[in-house]
Amino acid sequence: MKLQKVSQTITPFAGISFIHEEFNKSGLFNLIDNYLGVRNTNGYSYGELFRTWFEVFFCGGEVAEDVQKHLRSTLENIPDNNVASPDTLLRVLTELATENTIITSTSGKEYEFNINKKMSDLNIKSLLLTKQLKKGEKYDLDYDNQITKHEKWDAKRTYKNTTGYFPGVATINDKIVYIENRDGNANVKIAQDETLKRTYELLQENEIKIDRSRMDAGSYAKDIIDMVSKHSRLFYIRANRSESMFEQICQINDWVEVEINFKSYEVASIPFRQFFEERNYRLVIMREKSDNAQLDLFTGDYFIYRSILTNDTESSEKEIIEYFNMRGASEKLFDIQNNDFGWKRLPTSDMNSNTVFLILTSMMKNFYNHFIKKVSEAFTDIHLRSRMKRFIFRFICVAGRWIKQSRQWKLRLYTDRPYEKLIMCR
Repeated sequence: MKLQKVSQTITPFAGISFIHEEFNKSGLFNLIDNYLGVRNTNGYSYGELFRTWFEVFFCGGEVAEDVQKHLRSTLENIPDNNVASPDTLLRVLTELATENTIITSTSGKEYEFNINKKMSDLNIKSLLLTKQLKKGEKYDLDYDNQITKHEKWDAKRTYKNTTGYFPGVATINDKIVYIENRDGNANVKIAQDETLKRTYELLQENEIKIDRSRMDAGSYAKDIIDMVSKHSRLFYIRANRSESMFEQICQINDWVEVEINFKSYEVASIPFRQFFEERNYRLVIMREKSDNAQLDLFTGDYFIYRSILTNDTESSEKEIIEYFNMRGASEKLFDIQNNDFGWKRLPTSDMNSNTVFLILTSMMKNFYNHFIKKVSEAFTDIHLRSRMKRFIFRFICVAGRWIKQSRQWKLRLYTDRPYEKLIMCR
């Protein structure tokens, strides 16, 4: 094997230039700078720092230090790209952090929450800017709490016997629209009604309307149901098992057999009066035969029961169950955030600055949705649901370099892939 070295600056990540260009052309750079204002320190603007964070992850990096160790020459090769040091990238998280809030439970135990309305509002405005959300339109909202595992000094032991935080996350389709951080040992129901109130009100301030809300059993409580019903036309919440509920279930005689995802279930509906005597709520129940033939102590039979509380009196049981089951798509977002956008490697040792990071990386994911839609129209092997690793291998990883000809910057790529459909030159 013979080896020939070329001294020219050629990067294997030339596709990152398209991310850089779209970040600017979409208006996101200006939105960040205008919304967050001028930094108190000289040097980089907020837009420049956010853009560098984006470029690190879109090159496959996971931590701020990857700028210095692996990516500086690649990013600095992009004309007019001011690349900050890792220390500066981490410092901006602290600059944008808010003080933690102490929440006291009914038993008197105190928990720390972190509420960062400004960053959450910026995230929603970025979705409006890229037309992923539109003012005045109605959307369906999903809410869940996700354990973010870590071993920082402020980590608390979670119900899964790990340590970390337990943030509440609201999503619309595949877009994260609100995040509120909380101690890992906080019960999911503690102050959730207030978290949801802030979520709904921030969306309303941005003229985004919620038609339906969908949540798991962690939201099955009177004050939470009250808040959800107030801000949604329809809601669907997984109900917890209770003795009074199963007394009603045992009296059902008109079970209907349906097929859902190629599997047979029996379904029925009963009026719901446990929390709200005066309201016309409905409990949709589905049951299936237990595989291990184990007797259910509540019902005295061999079925597995699941139920959904709703105010939807028009849809059939099957339609409600199938709609509720689609919330699994929103839960997949947590896997994407953990593995593609840094949630499994939180960068700082404080909840409040880590909250900024969670929202910042949510903005990255939302921007990724926006950008990959354009790319998928030109590249047949990159799809809307392609994960970050596939996207990096098939789009970002291309040899190239910026050259200046006739006082104009041009990106030279060494490939036959259809990048010209996303052509860029200065």
